[in-house]
Amino acid sequence: MSLEILTADSLGPVRHGFFTRRGGASSGVFEGLNCGLGSTDQSDAVALNRSRVAEALGIDARDLRSVTQIHSADVVEITKQGPPRDGTIADGMVSRTPGVALGILTADCQPVLFHDARAGVIGAAHAGWKGALAGILEATLDAMEALGARREDICAAIGPTISQAAYEVGPEFFDDVIADDPDNARFFVNGQDDRYLFDLPAFGLKRLRASGIGQAEWIRHCTYGDAARFYSYRRATHQKEADYGRLISAIVL
Repeated sequence: MSLEILTADSLGPVRHGFFTRRGGASSGVFEGLNCGLGSTDQSDAVALNRSRVAEALGIDARDLRSVTQIHSADVVEITKQGPPRDGTIADGMVSRTPGVALGILTADCQPVLFHDARAGVIGAAHAGWKGALAGILEATLDAMEALGARREDICAAIGPTISQAAYEVGPEFFDDVIADDPDNARFFVNGQDDRYLFDLPAFGLKRLRASGIGQAEWIRHCTYGDAARFYSYRRATHQKEADYGRLISAIVL
């Protein structure tokens, strides 16, 4: 099976893709294109999956870069020389180096890809609710500006992420998000008992648009609801699976 690569109109002709799980070499609960080096999948299968992604993007496998994501607001610049391929702790990456791909790993959190066509600067961010609340999206925009981008020229696209219908949260979660801004109440609807349903992609779009970005969109795919195409941490937890695969989203100049 060939790879399935979703793209965003807002990112224009720049090479990018939100890769689904289709077309990979992994098996079992990881069946498909698991690109998570931190998973318990066979390392050879993950390496093969990542090499297929690199080939699809037209680059060498060693130039597909990712970082160790911890739900922070930390951003690093990626060049041909560094940082090291993997192991650098951050949740955002930026670059103006041709031929280097920024790869974000997710399994419900938001993968966000950025591009300033005028300045020739790209960015990528891992934005779960913690990272988004901590300011990872704004920090990625700041880092792009430091490389010469202009905020009003930057376009961003949110890839496959968990949708509101599948994202049930408790009252403590609600309190944390509301404490940041009472207006955030609009991203919740009532669930069963004391639970709420949280709209993560709408929250991401709000923060992007409030930052003064030129254009932002969500490509409208839910990771939880489509097991044939997407990995989902929450779905794996509900099904009591031992581990779960990681989707990759990547962009390259």
